[in-house]
Amino acid sequence: MTERPAISPTRQEDFPEWYQQVIAAADLAENSEVRGCMIIKPWGYAIWERMQRELDRRIKAAGHRNAYFPLFIPLSFLEKEAEHVEGFAKECAVVTHHRLEATEGRLVPGAPLAEPLVVRPTSETIIGAAFARWIQSYRDLPLRINQWANVVRWELRPRLFLRTSEFLWQEGHTAHQTAAEAEAEALRMLRLYEGFLREMLALPAIAGEKTPGERFPGAVRTLTLEALVQDRKAIQAGTSHFLGQNFARANGITFLSPEGMREHVWTTSWGVSTRLVGTLIMAHSDDNGLVLPPRVAPCQIVLLPLIRREEERTAIEEACARLAAELAERSYAGEPLRVEIDARPSAGGAKNWEWVKKGVPLRVEIGPREVAAGTLSIGRRDRPPRERLSQSVRQFVAEVEGILTQMQEGYWDRAVAFQKSHTRRIASREEFLEFFTPRDAERPEIHGGFAEIPWSGDAALEEKIREEQKVTIRCIPLDQEPAPGTCPFSGKPGKYRVLFGKAY
Repeated sequence: MTERPAISPTRQEDFPEWYQQVIAAADLAENSEVRGCMIIKPWGYAIWERMQRELDRRIKAAGHRNAYFPLFIPLSFLEKEAEHVEGFAKECAVVTHHRLEATEGRLVPGAPLAEPLVVRPTSETIIGAAFARWIQSYRDLPLRINQWANVVRWELRPRLFLRTSEFLWQEGHTAHQTAAEAEAEALRMLRLYEGFLREMLALPAIAGEKTPGERFPGAVRTLTLEALVQDRKAIQAGTSHFLGQNFARANGITFLSPEGMREHVWTTSWGVSTRLVGTLIMAHSDDNGLVLPPRVAPCQIVLLPLIRREEERTAIEEACARLAAELAERSYAGEPLRVEIDARPSAGGAKNWEWVKKGVPLRVEIGPREVAAGTLSIGRRDRPPRERLSQSVRQFVAEVEGILTQMQEGYWDRAVAFQKSHTRRIASREEFLEFFTPRDAERPEIHGGFAEIPWSGDAALEEKIREEQKVTIRCIPLDQEPAPGTCPFSGKPGKYRVLFGKAY
């Protein structure tokens, strides 16, 4: 009899519900009392902290400094850039009063504000106002600022980590003397994100540019990273925007050039969010729970003492402490190994399964037999849960870095193979429709992926396909052949090749 996996339903049975159950089983997050908002629990927040710490290091190494800007933005600031306010208007939360008053036993809003305040959906406008004060001459440029913050975009169909009304992110904002410098900065930060996804999350993504209909409101160009997860849908894993001089003109950000001319700066903005946690879950996890690549795992090795009789306790606990101390002296990917001893007085099998579902890369069991023999019983998260490897303590300590490297690279290779196997070059309209049409009523998720086609650039046709097929152009890949071919929908010569996909 085949053993039932830990997560029910499985990915194939009901992917959206499987995703929610993985989050619950790993104790990552839960819905709050405010619809659309989430509580990120300690294990989930520890994963975000791992991402945040590494991204912060890379962003600072690229020459940016951290700052913090207000949560509340005057409505008039958003109105300065028409396309920007139109793009975010339906998602904005607005504060209109500043006091509560008791009326007939209830608290009701009291004094109206002279001007409504928008709860930060993004910070281009308020940071632009600060840049206008800070920048006076070309000597103040380039100006590179990053902010770690929360933002609010009122979400009608929330899903933990992927779409919530409040989420956490970083947003970078830069100002430059020339368009060429700003465009280079936008691309440089996209590539920074791409390297982070590859090296930390073992997550491949297609680097590309959004079409005009998919651009960030107010941007001249939007660059994006598009990842493919296990239900063959796309997730936008990071964006970087070349804003031209649109926000500089709206906010009056000017500088005195070396020639003594007053000119508007050229700006960029770019960011990633806690959506990356959801992307990580959907890309790597399996029917036994969360799977964490070692570089992003808050704990890489958990030691599980198996104490059945009280007289065994001292020897087992001392063996665990010695091993933890030895491992703590070793490093992986330039950091000390992250080791935890789970000494809770619960059954070993239950604890083992809990750490399987949490995605910890290595589980090491130490019982009386292991102490007597000087060995360890090791479970790897990239192997079946009941599979064990027996090694001596010395051998495990010597080889643990290589094991973690092998696991990290294995997750990357598996994700790359999945993306490649579900990316198809399509030459006809019929093939396109077949690619995005479910072929099995009992397993409707078994279809789709990335469809790569030549595209003529017809905006009306793009909107029609979006409405009729519920698929969108995810990006125009940055690296592509010079002769794209003929667009299968318009019959016109393609300007470039694009990736279509169904998206979260």
